[in-house]
Amino acid sequence: MEYKHLLPADIERTSMKIIEKEMAERGIVVSEENMPVVRRVIHTSADFDYGENLEFTEDATSKGIEIMASGVTIVTDTNMALSGITKPTLKKLGGEAFCFMAEPEISEKAKLDGTTRAVASVSYASEKYPNAVFAVGNAPTALIKLSELIREGFRPSLVIGVPVGFVNVVESKEEIFELCKEKGIPAIVARGRKGGSNVAAAICNALLYAAGDLTDPSKRGWRG
Repeated sequence: MEYKHLLPADIERTSMKIIEKEMAERGIVVSEENMPVVRRVIHTSADFDYGENLEFTEDATSKGIEIMASGVTIVTDTNMALSGITKPTLKKLGGEAFCFMAEPEISEKAKLDGTTRAVASVSYASEKYPNAVFAVGNAPTALIKLSELIREGFRPSLVIGVPVGFVNVVESKEEIFELCKEKGIPAIVARGRKGGSNVAAAICNALLYAAGDLTDPSKRGWRG
C-alpha cells in the first residue's frame, strides 16, 4: 500500500473534507453555525454519532466564540481535558485554563464534605472564577453541582457538558441543558452516554479557533 506523506495542516484539511462528505452521505444535517464544533468533535473521536447527539442552546456556538474571544477562564474536570485545550490560541486571546481536581485542598474538602473532588472543584471554581467556562467531560457529579449552583443564582459564561459513562450521566446532561436553556446560559451537551475529556477539549478548541480566526490549520504555525 502506498501512503501519501501529508503535512499536518494538509491532514487536518483533508480530514475535515472527508467528515463533511460522510456526514452528507449519512444524512446528518447540522447548522452552519454549529458545524465547526460538530466537525471538530468528529475529527477528534472519529464518531459520527456526535453529528446527531450534540445539542446546543440557542446561539450557543456564536456566544461561545464571543466568550472565548474575550479572554475567558476555562475550568475543566480532568487534567486530560486541560491538556487537550490549545494553549497557544488560549494565550493569544488572553484566556487561561485550570483543573483543580488534583489540588490537595480540593481532595481534603471533598473528604470533609463527604462528596467527590469534582463537586469540591466546581464549588471552589464557582467562587474564584464566577464568569468561567465550565468544560465537563468526565464527572456527572460536576454537572449536578453546577445545576445546584445555577438554581442558587450562579451564572457561568458557558457550560460544556459531555461526561461519558453509565451512572447519572444521561440524567445530569439532560438536567443541565434544560436548566441552562431556562436561565439563558449558553450550553453545549452530548445527549446520551457518549462524551469524554477529549470531546470537552475538542469543543473548547473549536470555539477558540473560531474566536482567533484560526480554523485554517495553516494559520496555527503549521506548514501547509
